[in-house]
Order: sequence, then structure tokens, then C-alpha cells
Amino acid sequence: MRPRHPLPRLWLMTDERQGNGLWDALVRLPEGGGVVFRHYSLPEPERRALFEEIRTVAQKRDLVLLSARTRFPGADGVHNGPGPGIRTASAHSLGEIRRAQRRGADLIFLSPVFATRSHVQARPLGPIRFASLARRTQLPLVALGGMNETRFRALRGAYGWAGIDAWSA
Repeated sequence: MRPRHPLPRLWLMTDERQGNGLWDALVRLPEGGGVVFRHYSLPEPERRALFEEIRTVAQKRDLVLLSARTRFPGADGVHNGPGPGIRTASAHSLGEIRRAQRRGADLIFLSPVFATRSHVQARPLGPIRFASLARRTQLPLVALGGMNETRFRALRGAYGWAGIDAWSA
């Protein structure tokens, strides 16, 4: 099944650290953007309940909503997992890009492009390495990690960008 939405260029990755700032981030994300619902540490019943609350906002704002690992009912697809609808994957290297291609991803989140507080220990790709990896795939790459609109405009090969703090701050 192909995506029913055009693939968004702007994405919000949800994170437990956002707390109630999540709701402001959902409002800041432009209509037609995408949300990857993660919140991995929540117990399953609470995770499903939060997903439903976010889905209500996403429907009102015409946001594409993906659930990570497990496709929840009402999701437009799944991130890093199997299922119908839009399928996206995380990648940090050429090998992971190739794996995402083989698994039928529609879009890849390539990270971290810049230093980020989400993955303090990770070595950033930087703009040159990101552009080099982008040339090696036909799939759209969404830049993640320390991203904002200014950094995106200076980045070559990125289809779009995603953030946590960029939408929350």
C-alpha cells in the first residue's frame, strides 16, 4: 500500500522529555507535517492512550501520524517496524540506509546531522557526510539531530528535516 498522503518534509519526533511541551510542539508543526510517535518508556496502555490524544490533534491539523515499532490503529504508517501505510526508518550509516531500502521504507530519517542532546554520545555526520550519503540513495532523506530551518536550508541532499527541541522551544 502506497502512502495516502504526500510525504511530509517537516517532522516532529515525540519524546518523553517534552512533557506538556508536546502539545505546543504539535501546534508549532505546520499543517501537513508529520509526527513520529515514540514514547517508548510508557507502559503500553498509557502509550496507546497518549497516541489517541495525539491522533485527535493530528486529524484536526492534517498531520501525518506514524507510530514507532508497532502500528497502532489509526496511524498513517509505522516507523522502524512492519505494517501498512507509510513506512519510515532510522539510519546512521550507509549500511543502515541500504537495509531500510531493502525493507521497503518510503523515507529515511538520517541522524545525527549535528550535535544533539538526544544522543550526546553520538558523533554527528555533519553536512558533508550527510550530502555524501544522500547521493547514494533515491529515497527521500529527512535530516535529524540538532536540526532547525536555518540548518536545513544550508544542507544538501535533504528532502526535509525533523526535530524534537526545534518544535518544543
